[in-house]
Amino acid sequence: MASIDRRSFLRVATTAVAAGAVTPDLAVDSVDSDKGLMTTPVQATPEVTKILARYIVSARYEDLSATVRKEGLRTLLNWIGVAVGGSRHETVSIAAEALAPFSGPPQASILGRRERFDVMNAAFINGVSSHIFDYDDTHLKTIIHPAGPVVAAILALAEFRPIDGRNFLNALVVGVETECRIGNAVYPDHYDRGWHITGTAGVFGAAASAGKLLGLSEQRMIWALGLAASQPVGFRESFGSMNKSFNPGRAASNGLFAAFLASKNFTSSDQMIEAKRGWANTISTKQDYKEIVDGLGSRYESALNTYKPFACGIVMHPAIDAAIQLREQYHLDATRIESIHLRVNPLVLELTGKKAPTTGLEGKFSIYHAVAVAIVEGAAGERQFSDRAVQDPTIVHLRSCVVPVVDTTVKPSQVEMTMLLKDGRKLEKSIQHAKGSLESPMTDSDIEAKFIDLAKEILPPNQIRALIDLCWNLEKLPDASAIAKATVPV
Repeated sequence: MASIDRRSFLRVATTAVAAGAVTPDLAVDSVDSDKGLMTTPVQATPEVTKILARYIVSARYEDLSATVRKEGLRTLLNWIGVAVGGSRHETVSIAAEALAPFSGPPQASILGRRERFDVMNAAFINGVSSHIFDYDDTHLKTIIHPAGPVVAAILALAEFRPIDGRNFLNALVVGVETECRIGNAVYPDHYDRGWHITGTAGVFGAAASAGKLLGLSEQRMIWALGLAASQPVGFRESFGSMNKSFNPGRAASNGLFAAFLASKNFTSSDQMIEAKRGWANTISTKQDYKEIVDGLGSRYESALNTYKPFACGIVMHPAIDAAIQLREQYHLDATRIESIHLRVNPLVLELTGKKAPTTGLEGKFSIYHAVAVAIVEGAAGERQFSDRAVQDPTIVHLRSCVVPVVDTTVKPSQVEMTMLLKDGRKLEKSIQHAKGSLESPMTDSDIEAKFIDLAKEILPPNQIRALIDLCWNLEKLPDASAIAKATVPV
């Protein structure tokens, strides 16, 4: 490699930075200060924050394919269902009671309830409500729950300023695209370190979607993304407690906060995602910026969204699917089961290894409870992850028979189940892709049935049907806030 003196290199590097090829930090760090030699190649890190902001600002509803638009509607419908369904949970009531004395004007609805809060607090509470059952959508590549931060933010915003359905759907897609692409860039290292990626990446989705609807310029959108980067929220330690649902709720309100500040010229660094001391380099050892910038506007992560048939951590779904299939096939009686052996991916015990859950929220992160309740009750909806279910004596006994074994060759989408019965029979079931995955997706009818089951104790049947129809017909609505208002019990 030819030598180059430091002054000449810095002049070249400065030119490259000005042209947008590399960041200043990366350019200077490529020089050996003692020898005056370039010891490592200059890394042409793209100006990710700027490129992403440009996409967000320019993205148009008219450019969305029918497939992407349809998945956006499915995302909305599923999210409204789980938010209404979760609205009466103790967690949501506590949040509403705690924040009511400090709420501003009654600007936005709390889905499934009669209270109204200011936009910021409504976004937070609705984000909490939508995640408390752990029944919301999942981007399987990153385990991000995309809709919570995004829809909670922009639905509250839609009640503050008029937004038509097409613009609302476009903002929803843009927000999901933003958070999932950013998540792709740092997953799995970021997640393995203990961050709750729905909160840490979700704040970008909320800021992008809200900023889109506020009409931010490219520069203001850059600042909004920068302010979002400064507000990562959520650790995996919170799983099994109310705190887990706090994370997408806070991501929603933090994203709004960032967009509102940026709209008034509250500045940030122009490189907050990719800079040496920015978001990605600070919270992860993996930074694949191509995941963020490549194929913007042509490759859609939002088209890969999935919807849960079971109200618990996604890594348990293959085991639940296997348990229910064996139960139905052999008409199993829990008292006749000797043991249930599972070969599972390491994430299963890492995330859901609680052997003796005492609350419904803890049960959502117990592979032992999930398998036991699926066999006893033949389902794994929110009622199967209630305090009642985790304390049921039959279920408590059966979960002691569940024996999961980690196998690194088993993918997160897979499980191998072997059930030994007291009469000597051995039953086996292998799952490659559980119900609800991209390979075995929830149908529109499945999502509607899930919605109805979640909402039936909160809203009357005619109101539920009207609300479902509003979601499917979002693109025709002159005012998207009609959906939020239609969730309020009459």
